[in-house]
Amino acid sequence: MKSLKIFVVIILSVWTQWTFAERLKDITSVQGVRENQLIGYGLVVGLDGTGEKTKYTEQTFRTMLARFGINVPQGSQLKLKNSAAVAVHATLPAFAKAGQTIDITVSSLGEAKSLRGGTLLMTPLRGANGKTYAIAQGNLVVGGFGALGSDGSKISVNHQTVGRIPNGASVEQTVSTNFLSNDFLVFNLNKPDFTTAVRVAKAINLLVGSQTAKPIDQTSIQVNAPRDPAQRINYLSVLENIDVKPAESIGRIVVNSRTGTIVIGKHVNLKEAAVAHGNLIVKIKENQDVSQAEPLALQGETVTTQDSQLDIEQENNRMFHFKPGATLQQLVEAVNSVGAAPGDVMAILEALKQAGAISGELVVI
Repeated sequence: MKSLKIFVVIILSVWTQWTFAERLKDITSVQGVRENQLIGYGLVVGLDGTGEKTKYTEQTFRTMLARFGINVPQGSQLKLKNSAAVAVHATLPAFAKAGQTIDITVSSLGEAKSLRGGTLLMTPLRGANGKTYAIAQGNLVVGGFGALGSDGSKISVNHQTVGRIPNGASVEQTVSTNFLSNDFLVFNLNKPDFTTAVRVAKAINLLVGSQTAKPIDQTSIQVNAPRDPAQRINYLSVLENIDVKPAESIGRIVVNSRTGTIVIGKHVNLKEAAVAHGNLIVKIKENQDVSQAEPLALQGETVTTQDSQLDIEQENNRMFHFKPGATLQQLVEAVNSVGAAPGDVMAILEALKQAGAISGELVVI
């Protein structure tokens, strides 16, 4: 029975220690293993009169016909209400091989009213280096819907000028990577932190062996790894499932000046300070007076005059005092006690930061 109690205590202590631990794969990425953005320019045809007639759409249409040996006479009027120029973009996963397919998104570039029912013609998708990595083509799936009445009234649901084509692009070539070219792997932290980098290196060394991993800087941890592809993949599979407890972030206050949202981090503390908060209320009241001529007067007229009353009130100032080491809860309770609006809270926080009374970072977005 005694041994059972000791076992339970050990289990609880270990569970408490790793309650907030995260897998290495959730807080890092492997250098050289990344997605790549692709973009292209194409033509959607087969629309039900919801296309467009622009100069670049007409030029694209003429170029396409010329590739098939059809020359359209210059000056001829083309009716392109069933066509639309579009931008096509996609994300190429890491290690995608030729012949695999990826999803694409198609967006109208001009004045097309809807892409519903359209077909994207063959469109090359290029990377940032200008090389073609995929070819896109297929029928669009548009989630939006719209209807137009004869009197000009219309109704629309969601966007009709953006569509997707599942598996709409075929990969033509693989993006080169240095994943297998070095004797080591490099893990990059999603949130750079020196303490977390040290903890990651210690966790890997504890599992694999000392001197296997070492932190390079605030972001990267270098880990020795085998060159053989199969061994490296198995090795990486083991490493990315190691549990690591990330370091707590620095004390930070984030203020969104557009929405009035204020988020205060856990480690924000206050030094000794006093804050006075008051409101100045200005009331202006306009009254209209009518001035009439005296009875039986031969001259005079009735006129309207304005009577303005200006009243200024200032609410009683409320001052609250923070002692050294005041916590987040004390700050929130003090600010709420004066009934401050989000704008007032922002002003108070900025003033405290300027006074050097906040031990944390103030970020305004």
